[in-house]
Amino acid sequence: MIYRVLFLSFFKIGLFSFGGGYAMIPLIQKEIIDINGWLTLEQFMDIIAISQMTPGPIAVNAATFVGYRIAGFWGAAAATAGVTAPSLIIILLLAFLIKKYRGLAWVDAFFSGVRPAVIALIVKAAYSLGRGSILGIKDIILALAVLAGLYIFKLNPILIIALAAAAGILIY
Repeated sequence: MIYRVLFLSFFKIGLFSFGGGYAMIPLIQKEIIDINGWLTLEQFMDIIAISQMTPGPIAVNAATFVGYRIAGFWGAAAATAGVTAPSLIIILLLAFLIKKYRGLAWVDAFFSGVRPAVIALIVKAAYSLGRGSILGIKDIILALAVLAGLYIFKLNPILIIALAAAAGILIY
């Protein structure tokens, strides 16, 4: 049954991802494109773009969009439940363990080991999405303009998205 496959696929993504939505992108990509063949890379990038623009965590939004595209409302519910269930279970377990073992060296060591892994996953996601999105000089210029708007001019990300959308309409 497709609902079970969606739930288990996104449960696996939620279970083995640390660091939030951006760190999950490579796992989501592998699961929905490479393993299940539910989407093409272009469709996946569109869903990631939509997931970033809509309120809420990117992984939950992506799961909801993919599930809906594959199996309608109940597919969206199954995928969303799948991606969120591991976090709920893990957070409840960690809260109990941290409260019980707060201040022990192995707890601090655990978090010290996870942080660099999360950074590596985010860099991988940026590289993967960039490689598929930045295909020509117009794309490079637009990406650099967005970076300048964010880091040099400190523009609001919502304004940046609106300006990038307008630039896309004009340029492409």
